[in-house]
Amino acid sequence: MSSQEIPEENLPAGQDTAHGAVKVADDPFADPGLPPHKPRIQDIDERAARRSERAVAFMFTLSMLATIGFIASYVIFPVDKIVYIWPFGRVSALNFALGWTLGLALFFIGAGAVHWARTLMSDVEIADERHPIAADPETKAKVMSDFAAGAAESGMGRRKLIRNTMFGALSLVPLSGIVLLRDMGPLPEKKLRTTMWAKGLQLINMNTHEPLRPEDVAVGSLTFAMPEGLSEHDHDFQVEIAKAALMIVRIQPEDIKDKRELEWSHEGIVAFSKICTHVGCPISLYEQQTHHVLCPCHQSTFDLSDGARVIFGPAGHALPQLRIGVNDKGFLEALGDFDEPVGPSFWERG
Repeated sequence: MSSQEIPEENLPAGQDTAHGAVKVADDPFADPGLPPHKPRIQDIDERAARRSERAVAFMFTLSMLATIGFIASYVIFPVDKIVYIWPFGRVSALNFALGWTLGLALFFIGAGAVHWARTLMSDVEIADERHPIAADPETKAKVMSDFAAGAAESGMGRRKLIRNTMFGALSLVPLSGIVLLRDMGPLPEKKLRTTMWAKGLQLINMNTHEPLRPEDVAVGSLTFAMPEGLSEHDHDFQVEIAKAALMIVRIQPEDIKDKRELEWSHEGIVAFSKICTHVGCPISLYEQQTHHVLCPCHQSTFDLSDGARVIFGPAGHALPQLRIGVNDKGFLEALGDFDEPVGPSFWERG
């Protein structure tokens, strides 16, 4: 069918059908423009605006309380406390409290911000023509003007209740992150500086679990000991033995070169930490002719006849010595703790 056969009423408006020619409209996709703005109740009723303001402030306040609850949970709930909560079942009380309080703190900040934007901030739509990326001075001035107008319309300066509670909520929420960083592990305090050894504790043979007498330690032998009162069934046995493991050898007194080592020994029996001062491996290889002990991990070598000083390998310092003696029952006993931290160096050793 040709254009001459198309009924005139079916042709698009604005087209000229003279002489059988069809003329396309100047702008078939004209911009319809923005719909008319409909004011909200908060725009025309100050009491409604006040109610919205109080609602937003209430949400920000709830966020602050939830953040405080998050921090308080660390103090209130033990790590190992398990509770039954329907429908979740048996859960960790600490994890449950932390999850809910932090979730509520973030939710109420978001909900408050959304309610503020939807009810109190300006909702007038503004259309701007696209412009080059490099703004000219007039555009920059307009942007700053629009920003100032937006700040004024947001009510930040006028609605102090919202502003103050929002700042409070945003200031408290980061504290949750600080608490989480604190929970990465227990603070070492002075746990790395001390061991179980104390004056009067007997030296217990780790193989026989019996107290050691001087005659039990032969010249050239290597014996391992632990403090009296420590049992392999204790829940903290691995933690304590990692610091308190003891290595005992007997050397002829005339072969001991270090004066303090001789004073801290008993009839040539010397006790040194079994923990290597490089990365904390247990030392177990002893050469009785040279009185050298070798760490099997990285071959650090210590001379037990000369204050257990390092003679080879990457270890940074000598093995700590434990001062020993004999009690009234004839058993070997400690006369105190090590005079320095055992094992590898650490940043706060000082």
